[in-house]
Amino acid sequence: MDREFPAPLWDLPDPSTAAPGEDLVALGGGLDPGTVLRSYSRGLFPMDVPMAPELGGGHGLGWWSPDPRGVLELDELRVSRSLAKSCRRFRITVDECFEDVMRACADPDRPQGWITEEFIDAYVRLHDLGFAHSIEVWSGAEFVGGLYGVEIGGLFAGESMFHHTRDASKVALVALVERLRGCSGKRLIDVQWSTSHLATMGVTEIPRSHYLERLPELIAQSPCFP
Repeated sequence: MDREFPAPLWDLPDPSTAAPGEDLVALGGGLDPGTVLRSYSRGLFPMDVPMAPELGGGHGLGWWSPDPRGVLELDELRVSRSLAKSCRRFRITVDECFEDVMRACADPDRPQGWITEEFIDAYVRLHDLGFAHSIEVWSGAEFVGGLYGVEIGGLFAGESMFHHTRDASKVALVALVERLRGCSGKRLIDVQWSTSHLATMGVTEIPRSHYLERLPELIAQSPCFP
């Protein structure tokens, strides 16, 4: 890993000590760059969590480490014939409008939305520091899809994706894989949880313990994004 982390303001628990199948590892802390980056390097990531009424309701900051973990091995990507055709129809850019990608992913009309202004501010800071990146998909001059995530060494932690046109988010994922394949060293895309949609593209699940075992070698690689 070529880039140094800022000093974290919060100390988070080791996810290897969490009970099997327990995804939510901790509550509280903050989204300063050092804490967020340290969390990813240890197998955690932040996400809003609804608080129980007896705890005051509303939302709190949760630190998650899913068991099992959804991952995409670069060699396991599956591209259907129709998706390959879609890939040829769109134009791809990288890091041209990171905040716009996040805001599209944060659309309040999307189900289970969790990306707040606090998260947008935090990840834009990570982008400015060179750790968070976006893939944008265009149809002519129209912005139709994309994804964003955090890269630490050979780990790309995918956070969210969106599409306004059919296949646009899938095209973004294909573009991400192609970019990472062009870089030397061990690489892995972490998608946190697998879904039926992601499984059709080759995403699989591995035990949390296996994911944590792989992290040190992954984060020791040089990053692929500038």
